[in-house]
Amino acid sequence: MKLNKEERVRRAEELFMQGYNCSQSVVAAFADIYGYTEEQALKLSAGFGGGIGRMRMTCGAACGMVTLAGMDCGSVTAGDREGKSVNYRVVQQLMKRFEEMHGSTVCAELLKLKKGAPLSYEASERTAEYYKTRPCVSQIVSAAKIFAEYLEDTEGPSLPPQGEV
Repeated sequence: MKLNKEERVRRAEELFMQGYNCSQSVVAAFADIYGYTEEQALKLSAGFGGGIGRMRMTCGAACGMVTLAGMDCGSVTAGDREGKSVNYRVVQQLMKRFEEMHGSTVCAELLKLKKGAPLSYEASERTAEYYKTRPCVSQIVSAAKIFAEYLEDTEGPSLPPQGEV
């Protein structure tokens, strides 16, 4: 079943509301088009939540876009400077759009945390209050829209020829 842009964006939001982290929500909403199962996508992106391992660095939703860009146009040949450059250009374009929309790509800044706020590896309990106080849904929706629009602009995913990985 092929999902359209709006359905993928909704799916990313649904995944977050079910308790998955920001990165997982974005990656899992698109992974099927690259041949990944939802479970594989969730595992692949799990460590990027909370601003990379809950260290409040790069936003997990933005990391999800970066992961998807790697799936779409990541270089797989050692020494492929041209291929790397293409991927880096795409990543920079995606991140620029995200930053323009939210003012930052840094989780701590997006959450308006005080500088030097203590870090914890303990995942937050997902309660109604958690969802009310977090801007994460907005960033997940934006990241999913940005990536969906990138796919539309490039006329779909860049898949390797049959038989190649």
